[in-house]
Amino acid sequence: MIDQPNTALSSSEVERYARHIILGEIGGPGQQKLKRARVLVVGAGGLGAPVLQYLAAAGIGTLGIVDDDRVSLSNLQRQIIHSTELVGSPKGESAARAIAAINPHVIAEVHEMRLAPDNAADLVCRYDIVVDGSDNFDTRYLLADTCLAQKRPLVSAALGRFDGSLTTLMPYATNSDGGSNPSYRDLFPNPPPPGLVPACAEAGVLGVLPGVIGTLQATEVIKLVTGIGEPLIGKLLLYDALTSRFETIKYRARKADGA
Repeated sequence: MIDQPNTALSSSEVERYARHIILGEIGGPGQQKLKRARVLVVGAGGLGAPVLQYLAAAGIGTLGIVDDDRVSLSNLQRQIIHSTELVGSPKGESAARAIAAINPHVIAEVHEMRLAPDNAADLVCRYDIVVDGSDNFDTRYLLADTCLAQKRPLVSAALGRFDGSLTTLMPYATNSDGGSNPSYRDLFPNPPPPGLVPACAEAGVLGVLPGVIGTLQATEVIKLVTGIGEPLIGKLLLYDALTSRFETIKYRARKADGA
């Protein structure tokens, strides 16, 4: 974890995080780990909104926000970190204002930019964990490849109209059997052809769906930082909102011959 100065908890922080601290699995040491953590969230939209809000409330010390878009009225049906009076404002600035209102102890670092091959590595290496809240395949693959190269955990998710999926990626590390953890390309070797998967603006999305999946992403981050539970490494969690059903599919690293 990247070194962070002054991670002792103040009296107001102890009170704020009291319900965490009394959990034996987290306690004071776990809360200090959360305060030391630097988490990069790519996208301050549907998925990024609940991720940023819950990680701010949990006491993540520094939250990086990558987004070059502006708040539009059609965002507000699901991107609940933004508000009506900030329509037209940069999403990163809007999200940073919301974070400050939730928890003044959290530092928000706004990167008003689009992730690209010439800037991804420099940005990712400044953070301990990365969350993918993007809405396009180019960014997803670039982020997955960059996190692999920079040896950073990636919590990746995607949304459909009424369904979502989630996994945690640490392909640079080995599993309990001594084998390599799978990568994003082991799960999805290639992006779909252009136009095959319609964008949210074309297909629509249930407004509460990003809240479900984004909250699960935030949970994965907290587990990774504190070392509790079992992250979704080598597992793809699927959620169907219409049937209220969760399923988990295991996947593994492909062998050199593609098997």
